[in-house]
Amino acid sequence: MSVSQEYVDYVLEQLEPFGSVQPKRMFGGVGLYHEQVFFALISDDTLFFKVDDSNRADYQALGMDAFQPYKDKPASMQYYSVPIEVLEDPDQLALWARAAHQVAVNARS
Repeated sequence: MSVSQEYVDYVLEQLEPFGSVQPKRMFGGVGLYHEQVFFALISDDTLFFKVDDSNRADYQALGMDAFQPYKDKPASMQYYSVPIEVLEDPDQLALWARAAHQVAVNARS
């Protein structure tokens, strides 16, 4: 689960239209926080956003995969990889980030 600093910097730059995002290294990956809410993670130089029933279908429709912390175990978490075409479009990425952030806020309640 290595993450290059170059990839983290790229993701943070792409997320600028969304607002302030704080990266925190953990367990070989990087957690992303907005307004002190954990809404995304980076693992193996791949960005994953938090999902629930409100936004999961958007990821599944594009064939994106759920985050699996252990490749040899089928368990997955409620995070899906962000499509490259979304990652490369900062305005679109901001929309997806807002949805992921809202999912994370709702999960805290």
